[in-house]
Amino acid sequence: MERKRVAVTGMGVITSLGLSLEEFWGNCLGGRSGIARITHFDPTDFAVQIAAEAKGFNPEDHMDRVEARKLDRFVQLAVAASDAASKDAALDMSKEDPWRVGVVIGSGVGGIGTLEAQHTNLVTKGPSRVSPYFVPMMIVDMASGVVSMRGGFKGPNFATVSACASGAHAIGEAFRILQHGEADVMIAGGAEGAVTPMTVAGFASMKALSRRNDEPTRASRPFDKDRDGFVLGEGAGVLVLETLDHARARGARVYAELAGYGMSADAHHMTAPDPQGEGAAMSMKLALRDAGLGAGDVSYINAHGTSTPYNDKIETVAIKSVFGDRAYDVPVNSTKSMVGHLLGAAGAVELAGCVLSIRDGRVHPTINFESRDPDCDLDYVPNEARTMPVRSVLSNSFGFGGHNVSIVVRAHEEG
Repeated sequence: MERKRVAVTGMGVITSLGLSLEEFWGNCLGGRSGIARITHFDPTDFAVQIAAEAKGFNPEDHMDRVEARKLDRFVQLAVAASDAASKDAALDMSKEDPWRVGVVIGSGVGGIGTLEAQHTNLVTKGPSRVSPYFVPMMIVDMASGVVSMRGGFKGPNFATVSACASGAHAIGEAFRILQHGEADVMIAGGAEGAVTPMTVAGFASMKALSRRNDEPTRASRPFDKDRDGFVLGEGAGVLVLETLDHARARGARVYAELAGYGMSADAHHMTAPDPQGEGAAMSMKLALRDAGLGAGDVSYINAHGTSTPYNDKIETVAIKSVFGDRAYDVPVNSTKSMVGHLLGAAGAVELAGCVLSIRDGRVHPTINFESRDPDCDLDYVPNEARTMPVRSVLSNSFGFGGHNVSIVVRAHEEG
């Protein structure tokens, strides 16, 4: 069966750099950091006191107070981003078959804030004080479920959970559903609301987080020699994907086309990447093959680029193994340098940036790149945005557990 072409027709993004798509993108191009001292709780006693919070986000701007109280923050963020993406796509459900519109939204840790709060209730007030909404607020699939209920989307519906690859896996699986003709439209992406005491404490105990508490805007520095860990972020990224035939039939604006999806497993370690980068390289190779592209066809690479000593080194190794000598000529950037690491939402937010790079012919910088690491010797678009033709982009997302996802997005072509 011939696979259908898949278009990106709408996007919604909420991050520490803004509560709308264009605000986020303008700040990315301006090389601004959304990282600051934590405000969601008092971090005074914590070794790590900084994060990239979605400042100013108020769920009651998107739903009534009663509904908001029944939803964890990650679901609230998913709903807001999904509503924005549907509006951006001019999706009119009165003209759609609801059974042909589906939702896949991933998250790394789901309702961990709810889990922490309700565990406190259990310990301090007893079992009778645990909320009856505890389980539905906590489980990861509730973002997809609530978005479908609000929008009347009755097609394929599930969640992906693969740590920091969750959002990319969600988009990739939605892509496959559309390619195979199992839906006309898919709402896909990732959401995370994990700037919580337990999450920060846990990652800090692993020595995974930057401890630059006194200079938060300089803390996330992917590929820089002095990087000392990632910065936890929160937010959501959601894309409206649809078969190109369906998009054309309804006269939708097409941002770009999804072209390739590759995935693999390191089968190596719970938290560390394979030292040879074989899994990451394989996901990139599979995505390029799926898209029918060679290494010479890629305009730039949006890296996983976490700002941890090991990830950045190994991702550089993997890029070199796939691109050979051309690796030195392909720009590579990291959105996490500005918005921090959004865990399960990272891949979706970053892919939205890739699509906007195609639209505008501009590639955002990797900020805080100040000292060159001999193990990271590629072109990381340091500190200033770059204007250049962008025809196709390879976006990487890698997660604890050895999950690797690469997605190719390319400029829309008629025909």
